[in-house]
Amino acid sequence: MTTLTVGFDLDMTLLDTRPGIARAWEMLAEETGVRIDSAVVVSRLGPPVEIEMAHWFPADEIKARSDRYRQLYAEHGVKGVTPLPGAIESLAAVRAAGGRTLVVTGKHTPNARLNLDALGIEVDALHGDVFASAKAGALRAEGASVYVGDHLGDIEGARQAEAVAVGVTTGPYDAAALRAAGADVVLADLTGFPAWLQAHLRG
Repeated sequence: MTTLTVGFDLDMTLLDTRPGIARAWEMLAEETGVRIDSAVVVSRLGPPVEIEMAHWFPADEIKARSDRYRQLYAEHGVKGVTPLPGAIESLAAVRAAGGRTLVVTGKHTPNARLNLDALGIEVDALHGDVFASAKAGALRAEGASVYVGDHLGDIEGARQAEAVAVGVTTGPYDAAALRAAGADVVLADLTGFPAWLQAHLRG
């Protein structure tokens, strides 16, 4: 029998990382003298930081600024990050069903690890620095049959991996947008995931 493997996105799916992300962007703005609206930044989390960085810096500065942002986040952005409602219970529900849990995220892998470790969250595998269709490779490699995320890119990755795409509306997209992108099921947040998983496993 194939082991149940469930993947989760990190930012705004499992964790509310907005306070730390905003803090790191504000510090970058102070260092560079560039006016950055951190509220706008945290309203569109999901893609790798280079994509967001292109809104604020010229192309030839993106790599260096992204590297610096990741340093600032590692030093100052982890504090204040909290699990979203139902996150801990959802991971526990997968384990209770004899399954494996993955985090597959666009976040820089070492910083994703810092977030998980700071909260004492254990998962069976972590894949960072992947977004949208690139998530499918990690999901396939781990044998994930379900992937949960808040971004349209998460739905794309799940569908390309032929995993059940579960959308949650805790991020930038509402239920209609997630369904239009191809989500198989949409939940308001992860508090509904354990019950959904039980029903899914019953067939």
